[in-house]
Formats: sequence, structure tokens, C-alpha cells
Amino acid sequence: MQHYETEIPVGGHWSLEMKRGTQLTLRDVDGNGNAGMLFFNPRNLLERYNAPDTLKCQHTFKLSKGHCLYSDMGRIFASVIEDDHGWHDTVCGNSHAAHVAEQWGARNYQRDRNQWHQNGYDAFLTEFSKYGLSAPDMAANINWFSKVITDADGNLSLGSKRSGAAKSVSLRFEMDTLVVMHACPHPLCSDEAYPRYRIGIELGLASPLTDDDVCLNHCDENRRGFKNNALYHFGG
Repeated sequence: MQHYETEIPVGGHWSLEMKRGTQLTLRDVDGNGNAGMLFFNPRNLLERYNAPDTLKCQHTFKLSKGHCLYSDMGRIFASVIEDDHGWHDTVCGNSHAAHVAEQWGARNYQRDRNQWHQNGYDAFLTEFSKYGLSAPDMAANINWFSKVITDADGNLSLGSKRSGAAKSVSLRFEMDTLVVMHACPHPLCSDEAYPRYRIGIELGLASPLTDDDVCLNHCDENRRGFKNNALYHFGG
């Protein structure tokens, strides 16, 4: 069986084309980590992850097991088939250089080496450049392992106990997908020190979709999404 493991270091970034039928498992190695993620169709980079459609068609504010991750063409990039964290954010976007500098002080790699302070936005742009993508291609991203809560006035905050060490989430890819990731702080993070948490990655082959699949049967919209995928792959 095909299997591969790696790790995104603190403030690091990573990308890979995941094939249809493969599985990606993320692990919060140290606890309280954040994994930013975006998806693109490698055959047509104009098709990318759509956070609003993902949430509204599944009637949710958070991501967890059973949810599908939609493109702006109504297709499903991936399905969340396992999740022992239970709450993942896809509304708050990225940290930026100005936010990181204000919160923890500006540091750069040339001067501070591995003790520098990277931000999610610039980490994504670094990976984007490998595929001819740039700032206009940025979209609202997923923040795995980050639980965002609201108060009575609708103000957002990051849950104080966001994750535990070794918590994981597994994605099954329903179409070929360019995955772009970073391990930078969540934009609502207010830790006293710059967060230094690693994200583990495990790649393998997914079990085939079955009629009783939790993602397929989560809601009527998901069943339509899988039909859109079937049409996309028709004759392939």
C-alpha cells in the first residue's frame, strides 16, 4: 500500500497535487496548531475552494466529519471522512505580516533564521508562485484545528483550548486537487509568544466511496455535489 509521511515545520508551507481516490491526514503534532489550506483544480486553476458555498450548502458554520469541501463550480474537492477534533474554521482567513508584527514583533528569515515570524498570507503566496498563481488568486481558506466561537454580540474569538496533541483530520479526495498549506498562526491568535506548532502529514490511498458513506449522505446538497463530480469524470 502506498504511504508517505512528512511534517510542516513552524511557519512552514507545503503543496502537492492529490489524485482522486487518495487520502490526506493532518495531525496537530504539538497541540494548539493551525493548518491553513486552499484547493485548486490543477487542470483549470480558475476553479478553486469556495468557503461560502461549502458552508451554506451544508447549513453549517464549522467543518467536521461528514462535510464536503466545494469548488466554485459546485464540485467536491474532498470529503472529511475522519475527525477527532470536531470543529475547524473556514471564515477567518489568514494572518498577515502587519498583524504578526503587531502581535509578536517583526522578524525575517535573513536575520532570524528559524526563529522568524512568518504569516499565513505570505506563506500561501510563496507556494502559489510555484504554479503561476499570485495574490488575486487568494481565497477564503480553511484553518484546520482552530475553533472559532462567537459571543452574544457576534464577536469572533479563538477558543482558548483549541486542540490537543495528536488530534487528526482525514480528507478523501474526490477529484484531482492542488493542495496548498501553511502552518502559520490563525489570524485571531493572541498567544503571548509566536505560536510554534508543527503539522504532520500522512498520505495514502482512500477506501472507495460506498452507498452508506457519511459525507455522501450528510445532506441532499452533498448528493448533488457527488453527481456533479460523476459528470465531471464521465468517460474518464
